[in-house]
Amino acid sequence: MKNLIRIIDLLTAIAVTFIFTLIITGSVLMPDTIVIKNPKDRIIGGIYSVSAESDASVDFQSAVSVGTAQAELKLFGIFPVKNTHVVKTQSQSVLVSGQSFGIKLYTNGVIVVGTKDIQVNGKLVNPAKQAGIEVGDVIISINNENVYSSDEVEAILNDNNGMNYVIKVKRGDKYKTFILNPVYVEGEGSYKAGMWVRDSTAGIGTITFFNPAKKSVAALGHPITDVDTGEIMPILNGEAVETRVTSVVRSTTSETGSLCCDFLSKSIGSLNKNSEKGIYGEYTDETDLSQCCEYEVAAPQEVERGFAQIICTVDENGPQVYSVEIMKISYGEDIKNMIVKIIDEELIKKTGGIIQGMSGTPIIQNGKLIGAITHVIINNPLKGYAIFAQTMLDESQ
Repeated sequence: MKNLIRIIDLLTAIAVTFIFTLIITGSVLMPDTIVIKNPKDRIIGGIYSVSAESDASVDFQSAVSVGTAQAELKLFGIFPVKNTHVVKTQSQSVLVSGQSFGIKLYTNGVIVVGTKDIQVNGKLVNPAKQAGIEVGDVIISINNENVYSSDEVEAILNDNNGMNYVIKVKRGDKYKTFILNPVYVEGEGSYKAGMWVRDSTAGIGTITFFNPAKKSVAALGHPITDVDTGEIMPILNGEAVETRVTSVVRSTTSETGSLCCDFLSKSIGSLNKNSEKGIYGEYTDETDLSQCCEYEVAAPQEVERGFAQIICTVDENGPQVYSVEIMKISYGEDIKNMIVKIIDEELIKKTGGIIQGMSGTPIIQNGKLIGAITHVIINNPLKGYAIFAQTMLDESQ
């Protein structure tokens, strides 16, 4: 009898430890916000679920998000894990693309991409740095005159007789004003401010989807950043244009490959939002959507580990379907929600894995759009990160 009691105690201790471990794991890894489109969406990972009481507190009529409600996440429908938010929404469909496109982006202000020491009378001075201006600052105005291009900045700085400049910059979410005292360089016969600026950028990416309901386009799944500062480019306006693939530089374990394209004259649409979760805009009436297929956008908890497919353009044949594997799902991250592995031998032969220009590549699983590839994992081009499609849809709206 004593042995039986000991066995029961041991099994009870193991069960309690197991349940406690799952509760702690769920509290850390499960999402704080859950999108519900139908009753089965309350089940996450097969063992966690949202309490049904939340159903009575929100309406279910709108085609988009209609509100949030507090709910309790439970293990096996019994053990409380944590409080969470439930967002009720009806299913939405978009036109999934996978075509490559060219990005032309102009900034709202002028980005300081570098400062430079200047030799004056045998000494090195740096007027911009001494004024307090830093790399990554966005110059909004000089002497109360708004500037939008590096040419404007250069013209204002060159038209100087030694007077100080009042320079207003945006640094993060704050605005700061500095007094810059330029120095005269006798050898060049002009005054210098000691900084490098940039006002535009261009690149190649992949369109994730078009949303006819909003006439919007979503791409990349990550922001466009300045190549020198790493800061998100503050977008004033931009244009998306068609491209033609000319060649592919394959990825290796030591170097990320790239998609090489020619920019064509046909515009796809305008770009007006550059965020942590992608680049967004409006597509034109003339945009050819005949190659796009309609897919429902999956809620994050619908995504499963295992087989999936991507649609991307890596040659002159346009968007093609290739096989991938979803290896990991993370709800706690804003953008690195999945780890995706390329398993399609044909795509590996063409690209070596994930290459630059594939950012925004849509991922399809169980007949739904679940996300988009965003980054390659360094030293392992077969693997990359992806963002949830629902996150991009919310951002686009």
